[in-house]
Formats: sequence, structure tokens, C-alpha cells
Amino acid sequence: MSELGDFLRSRRAALTPEAAGVATYGTPRRVPGLRREEVAMLAGVSVNYYTRLEQGESHQMSESVLAAIANALHLDGSERLHLLRLAWPMPVVRRGRAAETVRPTVLALAESNTEQAVLIVSRRTDLLGGNRLARALWGFGPGPLPNMARQLFLEPSSRDLIVDWARRAAGMAAHLRMATSVEPDDPEMAELVGELSIKSAEFANLWATHPVAECSHAIHEFDHPAVGRLTLNEESLDLPGGAGQRVIFLGAQPGSDSAGRMGMLGSLFP
Repeated sequence: MSELGDFLRSRRAALTPEAAGVATYGTPRRVPGLRREEVAMLAGVSVNYYTRLEQGESHQMSESVLAAIANALHLDGSERLHLLRLAWPMPVVRRGRAAETVRPTVLALAESNTEQAVLIVSRRTDLLGGNRLARALWGFGPGPLPNMARQLFLEPSSRDLIVDWARRAAGMAAHLRMATSVEPDDPEMAELVGELSIKSAEFANLWATHPVAECSHAIHEFDHPAVGRLTLNEESLDLPGGAGQRVIFLGAQPGSDSAGRMGMLGSLFP
């Protein structure tokens, strides 16, 4: 089955008849989610047509049908974008495996920030650059920069550092799922997802649910071994022309205990 079919089935299974407004008349159901014929009815398409969509046939899906199915399945904005990418995939552009780089001006801006932790990551979550506060927060040494998804799921220290690790992990899996629909045939992304699925049971379980979300902003808590508890606001911004690169800012509320601890962190790791 295709990624499109898997995604549609996952959302159909997650939507209850009550939430969708489908009458059950008290009859027992074999599954908690919607049936195919119920989704087809809500979307105004034939059962045969919707069945073929779940089998991966998307070449005839019009914009109006896509919107109707998204409405029937109660998809949010990120899920609608993901469905659009799966139904109308962009032409595959084969690229070499040269190392990804960041514009020097972006690196200079990140490194000049002394009050917030700043990371620059690729679509595959490779860490491409950042400032010293980011290295100090995550405990990165002067060596090669890691992949943030591998760091989160495969490094035990991340579970000690991140207080809300489960929520962070769910968000990371959702971001990766969203990123796979941009370039479905990306071998490096496939390699990353395969490695995480084999080495992390938590990632494999999350991936199986087809989570989808764009990382934009959040509040995270860290338990840093050197300065203690930190509550940090995260803002993630896409870099124009950066092929999926993002700049992530992590900063404390001015005047808060966490702001003071971030200052301590900067002085401890100059």
C-alpha cells in the first residue's frame, strides 16, 4: 500500500462516528473508527472511488474532492497539507549527496545571539549550525554536529535533559512524517527513518500512527545538569531559499528564573 493509503486509513481509524456526526443507531461495531463507506458518504464520493484512494490511486483526485475528504476526516491544517503533498507529489529532483551547508550570514546571526539558544537544522533534522548556548544546553562538544532526531531518540542523555520528552518525541516524529512528503524518494530520509524504527521502539510506535505536524512554536522544559530546571519558549522559522532548513530559537521569559539560569549557562560554557 502507498503512503497516501496508509495516511487515509490512519485518520479514518482515529475518527469516531460520534465525532464525525455519523449515526450508529446503537448497533455494535467491529472497529472504533469510521468505515470506508461512511467516509465516502461524508465526502460525497463513491465507495469504490474512496477505496481506490486508500489503495494509493490519487492521479484523478481533484481539488474539490481532496477538500471534501479532508473535511470528512476532520483534518487540521498540517494534515491537509500532508494530504495535498501525498495526492499531488512534486516531481522528483535527483540531487547528489554533497554535504548540506548554511549561508554564512545565517550562521553569523545565530552565533551572535548571546541570550537564546539558536540551532539551524535541515529538513532531515541534521544540526547544521548554532551558537554556544545551544551547544551548552544540549551538551554538544566541539566535534561533529549530530542529527537532532537521532539525538532525541537514541541518546539516553536526552531523556534526562528534556522533561517533556514524550511530547517532544511525538512532535519530532510528526515533523519527520511531514518532511517525508516533500521529497518522498529521499534516500537519506529513508535511511534515517529506517534506523530510528529499528533502534527505537518509541519511534516505531509513533511512526505507525502516521503523526503529522509542523514545528512552529512550543514551550519546553529542560533539566540541565549544570543549572537546573529551564522553561524555554521555542520558535521555529523556515529559512527562505533554504530547502527546508529551519532556525530554532529557545529563550526564557525575560526576568524569570529560567532567564537567570540561561545567563549562568552562558557564563559556565563560554
